[in-house]
Amino acid sequence: MTKSIAVLGLGKYGISLAQNMYEMGSDVLIVDIDEDKLKDAEEYSTSAVVADLTNEDEVEALGLKNMDIVAVAMGGNLAASIMAVAVAKEQGVPLIVAKSSSDRMTSILKKIGADKVIIPEEYGGQQSARILSSDTFLDYFQVDKTLSMVEINPLPQWVGKNLMELNIRKHYKVNVVAVKDGEHWKIIDPTTPMKKDDELLIVAEKDDLHRINR
Repeated sequence: MTKSIAVLGLGKYGISLAQNMYEMGSDVLIVDIDEDKLKDAEEYSTSAVVADLTNEDEVEALGLKNMDIVAVAMGGNLAASIMAVAVAKEQGVPLIVAKSSSDRMTSILKKIGADKVIIPEEYGGQQSARILSSDTFLDYFQVDKTLSMVEINPLPQWVGKNLMELNIRKHYKVNVVAVKDGEHWKIIDPTTPMKKDDELLIVAEKDDLHRINR
């Protein structure tokens, strides 16, 4: 199912996120006060809006309630980030992601309703897009140009079955290498049935990720 995302703020991270989400088939709304930035990024968007994101009325007028995801990508502007997260929360957006530039900012954004806070040094636009565009991926790491590591919960059809029964490598062309036990990862026992809330670490070729991405 196509997802819709509003990217608020078009710095390097915002533009990268918008581009990657658009290329993955999402409907992308981009918003910034700078018309030149909007023109530079409009090819990666479904629609573009000029708005002052520190102005409550202008943020409310964006219609964020219609979005599956709102990405607040203004790590250098705390006031605008607070306003955007607060309005998105009030309008019932299912997933609110916010960029942060400090521990203090991260704490504030979480308190007012951000579901996930992104630190650009840790998450690039492509990595964020992989996670946000998927209902399966919990986290995503690009090892090199072709190989990826992904954290996921078991697919529904895997629950209650073990690796030997499922033969995941053959049917999905991915390798399950570990399962999370509390705060630590351990090598998965191929005879142990999977539970719904297990977190699995999977290694796969990038071109094969669609086999586990629903």
